[in-house]
Amino acid sequence: MSDKQKFDTTITINRKAHHEFTIEDHYETGLVLQGWEIKSLRAGRVQLDQAYVLLKNNEAWLLGSLITPLPTASTHINPDAQRTRKLLLHKSELNKLIGSVERKGYTLVPLKLYWKSNRVKLDIALAKGKKQHDKRATEKERDWQRDKQRLMKKSKIS
Repeated sequence: MSDKQKFDTTITINRKAHHEFTIEDHYETGLVLQGWEIKSLRAGRVQLDQAYVLLKNNEAWLLGSLITPLPTASTHINPDAQRTRKLLLHKSELNKLIGSVERKGYTLVPLKLYWKSNRVKLDIALAKGKKQHDKRATEKERDWQRDKQRLMKKSKIS
């Protein structure tokens, strides 16, 4: 294993996304960021909980993400923590996403922000919203799996 593979490159994960949505497909996108945002990302001062992706004029935009500026940010700029950030996608990926969102009723949800060879990447997902009963069924299944593991562990000890 090389030195680069040993480090965890994840900056943040949107934990609410898997609870609120059924994930269909993943896409890796780049972000257009400013210098103060990169410094804040290195310090881990970012939230994706309220973020969503909007497709407008054949471009993808990240809205609602919060990158809190460091107190040592430059004095000659006024950082906006919740500014709209452009996502970088290939034209073919963008066309596929536009078709899915407009025709099939999908939504685009940011899942994970991470480093990839000194660049910041965002993992977005094509997803459908879950109904309340779907959320309960998922939670029930998760609890059953946890209880099953406990029972297996007890039976091995005895």
